[in-house]
Amino acid sequence: MEEFFTNVSRYARYLISFSLGVLFSFIQPLMPLLKRPTTAIPLVGAFIAGFAFLAFTLRAMLGLSSV
Repeated sequence: MEEFFTNVSRYARYLISFSLGVLFSFIQPLMPLLKRPTTAIPLVGAFIAGFAFLAFTLRAMLGLSSV
């Protein structure tokens, strides 16, 4: 039984490592754009708009809106 929990913890660590690697490889090309204000403002705006779109979509799909 101890081996089972050892294997399960390995999968959890792999999932975290894989997720962080994907996030890092997605963010790395965007870092130079954040150094100039002319590209940083639209990039931050796009990030906020994407997050709002995701939040509103999930809220509608799950029936959490009061309308």
